[in-house]
Amino acid sequence: MDKLLFITALFTQPFLRMALFAALSSSVAGGIIGSYIVVKRIVFISGSIAHSVLGGLGIALYIKKVYNVTWFEPIYGALIAAILSAWLIGTIRLYYRQREDTVIAALWAFGMSVGVILISLSPGSTNEISNYLFGNILWASRSDLYMLLGLDGVILIATALLHRRFLAICFDENQAAMQGLNVKLLYFLLLSLVALTVVLMIQIVGAILIIAILSLPAAIANTYTHRLSKMMGIAILIGVIIAFLGIAISYALNWPPGSTLALTATTLYLLNLIRRRG
Repeated sequence: MDKLLFITALFTQPFLRMALFAALSSSVAGGIIGSYIVVKRIVFISGSIAHSVLGGLGIALYIKKVYNVTWFEPIYGALIAAILSAWLIGTIRLYYRQREDTVIAALWAFGMSVGVILISLSPGSTNEISNYLFGNILWASRSDLYMLLGLDGVILIATALLHRRFLAICFDENQAAMQGLNVKLLYFLLLSLVALTVVLMIQIVGAILIIAILSLPAAIANTYTHRLSKMMGIAILIGVIIAFLGIAISYALNWPPGSTLALTATTLYLLNLIRRRG
């Protein structure tokens, strides 16, 4: 790649600017939703949703290729699979608590297995699926950026309207129920926001690595404050730092950007753990 300094390259390389803007936009969604999943301790559930989208990707690609349904893009299958998985996992958690971890692991494996099988059976090239698995932020388009900004808007509005209710179910569901809140509905709404965030962010870092970008900035922020609203702000700031550092390192070393972003998030998380122990 060009050996220009990263800052200079931002002014000369439109694709690099678009990639950075996309990563920065995803930091807002990741910081807010990630804070909820860390406080609620549903990171494992979020990981299952993220990996189950492979089944939706495979089904959509198979239908598109075999039955020539040209409008049915893989991202639509991913969205359907994510929402269904979120609701199914929510139902399992609410009604089958004793088997929660085992069933979630089974759904995780089922979604990935179905996806791999159908992708292998799809005729023609399936290279586009790799963009969803590992991310392809350098190919982020204006439409991708608009989708991310739209997601940020939806999450900001939902948070503004429902934050106190989400806060109540995150810390004490029984107390929230005693206050007259519809705990089950709020839980399904929260999981639906997680699913939506996962689907739109997989184009940035990919389904395999998204859980790092979604949970680690919030996990780091949680070590600095226990106030959820402040935690969200810190998580967004950390996400911005990860986005800038990750894209810069990826550009300088010619590394895959999605993996570099996840590696940067993991490194900052481990350094923060060392700092706390020191």
